[in-house]
Amino acid sequence: MSSLTYDLTLAGLSVGAAAALTGIGLIVTYRATGVLNFAHGAIAMVCAYALRGLVVDRGWPLWWAAALTLLVLAPGIGVVLERLVFRPLSVGGGDPARTLVASIGVFVLLVGGAALLWGRGARDDAPVLVPAEPWGQLAVVAVLAVGVGAVVRRTRFGRELRAVVDDRRLAVLVGVDADRVAAAGWAFGSFTAGLTGVLLAPYVRLDPYGLPLLVMEVMAVAVAARMRGPVVAVVVALGIGVAQSQLTRLHPSGWGEPLLQAVGANLFVVALLVAALVLPGVGTRDALPRPATARAPAPPGAWIVAGVLFLLPLGFAGRDLHTAVQVPALGVVLLSLVVVTGRGGQISLGQAAYAGLGALFTALLAAGRFPGLPRLPELAALAVAVVLVAPLGVLTGWPAIGRRGLALALATFAVGVGVSRFVFDQPYATAGLSLDRPAGFDGDREYYVLELVLLACALLAARALRRGRTGRALAAMRDHEAGERAAGVRVPSLKLLAFVSGAALAALGGGMLGMGLRAFDPAAYDPVRGLLWFAAVVVLGADGTLGALLAAALLVGLDAGARGGVAAAVVGVLAVLSGRFPDGPHQALRDTADRLRVRPRPAPTPLAARLRARLG
Repeated sequence: MSSLTYDLTLAGLSVGAAAALTGIGLIVTYRATGVLNFAHGAIAMVCAYALRGLVVDRGWPLWWAAALTLLVLAPGIGVVLERLVFRPLSVGGGDPARTLVASIGVFVLLVGGAALLWGRGARDDAPVLVPAEPWGQLAVVAVLAVGVGAVVRRTRFGRELRAVVDDRRLAVLVGVDADRVAAAGWAFGSFTAGLTGVLLAPYVRLDPYGLPLLVMEVMAVAVAARMRGPVVAVVVALGIGVAQSQLTRLHPSGWGEPLLQAVGANLFVVALLVAALVLPGVGTRDALPRPATARAPAPPGAWIVAGVLFLLPLGFAGRDLHTAVQVPALGVVLLSLVVVTGRGGQISLGQAAYAGLGALFTALLAAGRFPGLPRLPELAALAVAVVLVAPLGVLTGWPAIGRRGLALALATFAVGVGVSRFVFDQPYATAGLSLDRPAGFDGDREYYVLELVLLACALLAARALRRGRTGRALAAMRDHEAGERAAGVRVPSLKLLAFVSGAALAALGGGMLGMGLRAFDPAAYDPVRGLLWFAAVVVLGADGTLGALLAAALLVGLDAGARGGVAAAVVGVLAVLSGRFPDGPHQALRDTADRLRVRPRPAPTPLAARLRARLG
């Protein structure tokens, strides 16, 4: 074996070992609780920041700090999450869709909290716990994989673990301590997340967004193992890691060079796409919990208040008006989630990809760089971009035909990550690209008026999808898909309609957002943004267009301050609360207000009045 091949193999084994740790942790958590932990990467990031803070900022010895981080903090995070967030969901019936929303909420909350505590800037001084040579990491992975497999298959705890996942209530009836099993699973899963974070942090960008997304990309190894076999996950992870490392040796010339370089740098993303779109789905039960998408009647005058609030920025000036320009554009993007999630009841975690494609295609068309099409004025470029992006909604609509629940969530997330990595992050697609506003709407105030007009058109389009036969069919599919099929309705066509319409609205909003910022910024359409947008729309009312507008104003307004991350933290808290309260946090607030409201004393009966008169 040549020296280069040997060195690349070692580097690939090191990357694969970290991915294998992620796979083992995800599998154990899923086997113990039935939860696909989308917050795994965020826990890894928090632990990496904690270790760096103890060693670099406070001067602790490395191994003491590592012991505190990995043996106390990481498992503690898992136990707290199990006790406060996921145990109430399991006791209440274990709705997989509600646990998914809560898991995404935890992810968003940890990312936002990290941005508030440590800032958004990348850190390059994370301490090295294990040298770059992979042998130590491989030994840890081997011990964990063999140990987990033996415990699950050959011990009483393993039998209890399988019983809790199959039916928690039945397991409790036969004497299994389900809470202890779930807490142990979460503690071990969080330990592996923390170990992954501290191992990866010295060699990748340590920031609140980059590391969590990187860890989530290697989720493919757990999906490929069908969330069951840790040994299979280890083999897949090591194989992908070595293959990705070896691909760096190839340097073809011509048009294939940037594509091969992109594949070589993102082979785990390719594996995630294959695992999510081709392999059998994981967790195929309900789409979304009914209370998360049910339409709550808007309070009287709510639309009047919303109209006044959206017209109010016309009186702003300077930075305030420039910030407000983002609100109508983001509102259109979030309306796409109302169509897909609220009206169609489908989980879609990849809407940021369609918004980014709308902005990218608008910029390419306006610059005359789109293949086969001439240079167009900005407004015409936006319209053509919407037409071009809408059919791409089939990328997520097609998997939705045969998948639901966690399987659909993984498929849509994989598409979003794939578009981000293979399009937005590639210089051949975005280098030297700029985006201006339409003629006559160059100023912030003029452009804001144009945005309000386009937002009104988007609201009318979303309203049209609610009315008539199509609207009733979408609502029936959301409420009971099996019954819809039994009634002879073409459910696959309805799902494609929802996703294509959602892609068109997301593209329109993304193009508006790009023109408002006067640039195509790939970071504005990062997959993490897609998770944040999904959580915000679900917790604020996925089935009501008013909820999308409120979510847009909340996200832009909270992050307009000096420090970012406030919006993510607030949305994360609301998403976690939506899991603890069966009817959502806003219904809980209504119930609390009703209990606190002073009620008038009932009028006395005639008999009581006569007795009071005699006694008085």
